[in-house]
Amino acid sequence: MNSVISGALLTVAMRWTDRLIGFLSTLVLARLLAPEDFGVIAMASLVIGLTDVLFDLGVNVSLIQNKSPTQEHYDTAWTLRLLQSIIATAIVAGAAPWAADYFKEPRITLVIQVLSVSFLLSALENIGVITFQKEMKFGLDFRFTFAKRIAGFCVTMIAAWLMQSYWALVIGGLAGRGVGAVLSYAVHPMRPTLSLAKFREIFGVSQWLLLRNASGYADYKLHQFVVGGREAAATMGAYTIADEIAAMPTSELLAPLNRVLFPALVRVKDDLVELKRVFLLSQGVQTLIGIPAGVGLALVANEVVLIMLGAKWQAAVPFVEIFALLNVVIAIASSGVYLLLTMGHVRTMVFYSWFQVVLFVLVAFFMLPDGGALQIAWTRLTIGFLGFFVYLALLINALKGLRLVEMVRVIYRPLVAALVMSGCVIGMAQVSGLSGALLLVVKIATGALSYGACVIALWTIAGKPEGAEAYILKNLKAALAARIRRSP
Repeated sequence: MNSVISGALLTVAMRWTDRLIGFLSTLVLARLLAPEDFGVIAMASLVIGLTDVLFDLGVNVSLIQNKSPTQEHYDTAWTLRLLQSIIATAIVAGAAPWAADYFKEPRITLVIQVLSVSFLLSALENIGVITFQKEMKFGLDFRFTFAKRIAGFCVTMIAAWLMQSYWALVIGGLAGRGVGAVLSYAVHPMRPTLSLAKFREIFGVSQWLLLRNASGYADYKLHQFVVGGREAAATMGAYTIADEIAAMPTSELLAPLNRVLFPALVRVKDDLVELKRVFLLSQGVQTLIGIPAGVGLALVANEVVLIMLGAKWQAAVPFVEIFALLNVVIAIASSGVYLLLTMGHVRTMVFYSWFQVVLFVLVAFFMLPDGGALQIAWTRLTIGFLGFFVYLALLINALKGLRLVEMVRVIYRPLVAALVMSGCVIGMAQVSGLSGALLLVVKIATGALSYGACVIALWTIAGKPEGAEAYILKNLKAALAARIRRSP
């Protein structure tokens, strides 16, 4: 677990650098472009993403799961990825006019056709870079990802300044993928060739991953399809950028941990006792961080939107509040998804995702056939909370020896502390009489202090049990002691 946490901390630090670029990009683009520009790209991206998922055979996961893959495995995976991208490109380019009719937005036809080239650019990327994640070489993984991101950022910024059009986002996205395809062969010596020698072995895993990816995409993106078909491009833009902003605190903190958690769980999957220990510790760390991040963003949504994006994005505020709370549920469940994947319970994951999708369809299309964006957002939040209880049952059933009380122990302290934090922040905002950036600073400070104090108090009352709090404090003390020893 030490390698997981240390690797995650390194990746978090590097990923924050990457997200700083994304943050600056959002700030600039929100002022250069209009909400409807983001709406057009969001609609086109939904079509691209859906096609990508439907033809994604999950070869990356198959290679990571395989403890001793040969060159034939990599060649076969690269070939399958190339074939699926060619098919996806042709289908998307042909279906673009139909998508434009559905969204009632003729501008997305050409956008979708141009963006379909991204499939080919991604497929041409050297399959060997997967070894960076598989072998937990986080520095190499980051540098490669960062180079792609900075290339896309620079091109997007220049194009947005010159064009002030949604085409800047299209051009920047393609530039990032193109640079990634070229750079991948410079950073890794592997040279894949066309082969289907290990087709059956890889497809045996991939066929279930395909269903899982499709269900996951429907779970996370079907609501945007509904909103895009019912609302104008400007509302769609506010809705989608709110979804993106709301995911930032939890995703940017938890995604790096999950990236290193998966290969770490694979290494101990044959030892159920150690597997449970690593899972519960990672679950505790994720809830300790993810819950206050999501709840905290919901509490400062109004100030964040106005300061980051400007007054023209005011419509995004209620969506940010709702999606930030939804990401609390996602934070709690994220490590369990990787546990199920490690243990080969892909069917269980597929069932969990489709359960939520079916519930959403029943509510959105039959109970709320004319529901607007706000009603759809609330529907998604409600279903997310209902699905969480199903997730707990599936997880306990999958990992023998895991008990509900053990899951509750690593979740309840952050939840209670987040409730206390909410009360303190709301109360401070009401009595302070402040507004704007100053109110945002006061809210953040109040939330951080009240949450931290409450967590420590609850942990102390519980007898300072082993878990996330003990692990984090232990490592902080060790880091502080090391720093003191290095000081002259």
